[in-house]
Amino acid sequence: MSSNSDLVLSDSQGRTLWTTTNNFTSATTGTAAILFDSGNLVIRLPNGTDIWQSFHYPTDTALPDMVLPLSTNDGILMRLIAWRAPDDPASSDYSMGGDSSSDLQVVIWNGTRPYWRRSAWDGSLVSALYQSNTGFIVTETIVDRGGELYMTFTVSEGSPSMRMTLDYKGTSKFLVWNSNSSSWEAFIEQPSPICERYAYCGPFGYCDAAETVPKCNCLSGFEPDGVNFSRGCRRKEDLKCGIDNNFSTLRGMKTPDKFLYVRNRSFDQCTEECRRNCSCSAYAYANLRNGSAYANLKNGSGAADQSRCLIWLGGLVDTGEFRDGGGENLYLRLASSTVDKESKVLKIILPIVASLLILASICLVWICKSRGKRRIKEIKNKHTPQHLQNSKLNELENESIDLPYICFEDIVTATDNFSDYKMLGKGGFGKVYKGLLGGGGTEVAVKRLSKSSGQGAEEFRNEVVLIAKLQHRNLVRLLGYCTHEDEKLLIYEYLPNKSLDAFLFDATRNSVLDWLTRFKVIKGIARGLLYLHQDSRLTIIHRDLKASNVLLDAEMNPKISDFGMARIFGGNEQQANTIHVVGTYGYMSPEYAMEGSFSVKSDTYSFGVLLLEIASGSKISSSHFMTDFTSLIAYAWSLWKDGNARELVDSSIVENCPLHEVLRCIHIGLLCVQDNPNARPLMSSTVFMLENETALLPTPKEPLYFRQRYDEVEDQRDTMGITLNKMTITMQEGR
Repeated sequence: MSSNSDLVLSDSQGRTLWTTTNNFTSATTGTAAILFDSGNLVIRLPNGTDIWQSFHYPTDTALPDMVLPLSTNDGILMRLIAWRAPDDPASSDYSMGGDSSSDLQVVIWNGTRPYWRRSAWDGSLVSALYQSNTGFIVTETIVDRGGELYMTFTVSEGSPSMRMTLDYKGTSKFLVWNSNSSSWEAFIEQPSPICERYAYCGPFGYCDAAETVPKCNCLSGFEPDGVNFSRGCRRKEDLKCGIDNNFSTLRGMKTPDKFLYVRNRSFDQCTEECRRNCSCSAYAYANLRNGSAYANLKNGSGAADQSRCLIWLGGLVDTGEFRDGGGENLYLRLASSTVDKESKVLKIILPIVASLLILASICLVWICKSRGKRRIKEIKNKHTPQHLQNSKLNELENESIDLPYICFEDIVTATDNFSDYKMLGKGGFGKVYKGLLGGGGTEVAVKRLSKSSGQGAEEFRNEVVLIAKLQHRNLVRLLGYCTHEDEKLLIYEYLPNKSLDAFLFDATRNSVLDWLTRFKVIKGIARGLLYLHQDSRLTIIHRDLKASNVLLDAEMNPKISDFGMARIFGGNEQQANTIHVVGTYGYMSPEYAMEGSFSVKSDTYSFGVLLLEIASGSKISSSHFMTDFTSLIAYAWSLWKDGNARELVDSSIVENCPLHEVLRCIHIGLLCVQDNPNARPLMSSTVFMLENETALLPTPKEPLYFRQRYDEVEDQRDTMGITLNKMTITMQEGR
């Protein structure tokens, strides 16, 4: 450290090889260089002022919580600079950072030419979110610091070491440390595939990443301009200025480059901005007021931006279609006759295709039933003992289940013929037994569905088909199943710490759940729901999330269980309706309890209830606050709005917990239980808010449901078939 507080690297001859340039003219003493656990090296003056930090001068690598500027007041943008070769740290031509011509996107350059570009930011709190198959989460966010925009990424608690690197080939990689092989492994790579490179498909062409083999295609109303896509695509019919044109909606698109940013327009005004300009070829719109933490960003006049309208003049360059359901709506301007022709063709083709599909489906069903049943019977006869071949249960014969079928005799032996001393618990759908299965003595939990349960068969099919397809550290693991005559049995992993409610609502045991453990449980449940809603192959709505359906393993890690009431959403399905409302009153969202309408936001509501229960140690229907309030939600809201949320915190932890963290969870819980499902956050945003305590939280609206409709719900509970199922896979263990 030099006398003027510069950090200096010298060789053995005293020659300076590298130095910081802090421009301090006067000598100082007591200046220190501090290396933080985050990897940031900081030069700090005796008065506590940081005058230099390595996070502001990256090379080819960014670490968690390091910020990459997208828009600064002085116009100076920092970039990652790739190495020239794997063994040569000299700077190459590849660099990555914010686009100086727009504060809305990140670009990788090859020299001065764009090599890859991320879609323009739409104002969302989370710009990207990735979840690995081992459960850790990487969240990319855009943060606002005094009117300047920065991109950063964070990793979930307990994740292995991780870094983002721009390699010598111009590829941005998230690398995760594998302790077994002692090496860095690529978790995410961009650009991938090759057609995602900048303008690879030419003007009006796009990279269709949804294809099995990603390739270039032309946008609707365009055709290739030559034998390949080097020249892009051309219009099938030219636009005529002054003659009314129509806009075709392209969904799930990566917005093109070279846009004009028009601030604070309504959707109709944005449309008109494009319509009245003959050179405008497309537009995109985003409302920054709904669900965005950055609606307070200021434009040049000092006013808050409420919306983002992007206009494209001329050719559309570097667009694509997302394979994961992301992206935005792109409104493409076409000649009216082109839109009309496509509409007429669809009107003719769709009925024909639909008729052929229906006919083919009928034929396939008949073939499957006639051949499939015969084949299944042959397999069963071959692999099943003779006295088990008369099973009356055929519900699963046409399901493809990658799960072991376990012999009924083995289960009888494992549970000592379903002895009472082996029983772990019982509920509305049957009983759960502890057993030792196989020669190795594997401990399992055997769920024996009640023969008298009207919902038993449906629940059985749901759990077997759904859980067999799901793999996540925060979901209970199904090991096998069995059907024998009228018996239906599910075999789960055995979790020694029972269910969450066995600890949370037991005054003699809740002290085991200190805040550190409770917070781990909260985040684990949130990650499990995020996997169900977004990251699994299927979009699954649980519909019965509650404390008794959250199991705890030996390390008190939570696992969501009981998928008997779950529903699968397919394609672009966002919500569904049912006349048979099932679930547990108190955990059900208002729109589901009263109207039978459910979506991913229904699970968000249940999670919010569970979060409030974990923070308070009280059940949703607890009676100790019922004198003045109808439920825990109403009680929590009353305390929170008056600034007294501390009174809600469980007395067993209130003196030994980071109170700000608990109060933040209560705030998030109230966001999740808002009456309007559109106001509730998605689980991706919920996970981000839980993982990042610096993230700004929106203000929740008062939940009026319990105050206005409590009596109405009580009157309708019986007629709508609402169940009070309290069953859990593991409860108190027999001695």
